[in-house]
Amino acid sequence: MARTAPKPVSAPAPLRFPRFILGVLAALLSLVAVAGCIARILPEQLQALPYVPNIVALTPWFAVIAAISLLCALGSRRWGVALLALACIGVQVWWQQPFFNASNRLSQAAIAAVSSANPNTDDAYLRVMTLNVYKGNADAQQIVEAVRDERIEVLALQETTDSFVQSLEDAGIHSYLPYSQVSSSDGVYGNGLWSATALGSPSDDDVDSSASFMPGGTVTLNGGNSKLRFVSVHTTSPVQGYWSQWRKSLDELAQLRSNTQYRYVFMGDFNATMDHTPFRNFLGNRFSDAAYQAGTGFTFTWPANHSGIPAFTAIDHVVMDTGIVAGQVSTRSISGSDHKALLATLEVQ
Repeated sequence: MARTAPKPVSAPAPLRFPRFILGVLAALLSLVAVAGCIARILPEQLQALPYVPNIVALTPWFAVIAAISLLCALGSRRWGVALLALACIGVQVWWQQPFFNASNRLSQAAIAAVSSANPNTDDAYLRVMTLNVYKGNADAQQIVEAVRDERIEVLALQETTDSFVQSLEDAGIHSYLPYSQVSSSDGVYGNGLWSATALGSPSDDDVDSSASFMPGGTVTLNGGNSKLRFVSVHTTSPVQGYWSQWRKSLDELAQLRSNTQYRYVFMGDFNATMDHTPFRNFLGNRFSDAAYQAGTGFTFTWPANHSGIPAFTAIDHVVMDTGIVAGQVSTRSISGSDHKALLATLEVQ
């Protein structure tokens, strides 16, 4: 009996399902990256819409999302999606590269001056620091140690309380910064300035802000040839029900661009990043952000009190008037605060 030859077994069809999943993931992530880019360029009226400020605060991270989208698009051969993701990466690099490319640099004289054992309060250089002390919960002793170690000449603190200020005094702040101006709009939480030299024309509120009292004081340096007006800043946080108030508090700061009576240095919790339109409008063509100018990289300061979650947004700033150069910008952790301290060296030209 003749035997029928067995039929050849055909090879299984290529598995296309994973490629399809990669394609879908690439498309979704690219849409998220595009949305992040669009949010960043919105005018300030639209950036004050609910939750938009929170999305914009994450702008640098949309480059990471775009990069993942690009990899998925290449793996799934979605060339159109790959081009879209690449465009988003390019835009983000354009926006963020100034943080890694100094537009101005400290002189060697400035670096040498602030490296001495004790600060010289009569030269043209000074170290500054700002910190939101989280409703008075920050460790006052660590703040004083930071002032000592970093040779700080002007300190700005936000969300102070009477008991916290007392703790700061008990920790010896006046041994390094004997002059201060602290004010509160509600009698509970306040903002303050501490200085190694006398604060001229101290005021409870330099801004007339609807957010909080923002105290100011004038520091004389460079042998009396230079005067800088320091302001401790704390704007409204962009949270549910306060979106418009957040924008308003930044616009109130922006009004000081027309005040030529002083050369300003603003330090504090602006609740905004360089990616927020109201903050950039505040800077205008007069003021500059220390981290942006110094080119030392991102200075993420919030949140700083969640174990395992690093700070991922830069809402604390040192903002300077024209003719001031910033460098040596860095952050420092202080126990008890939900912010990191932000430090910088300033050189008055």
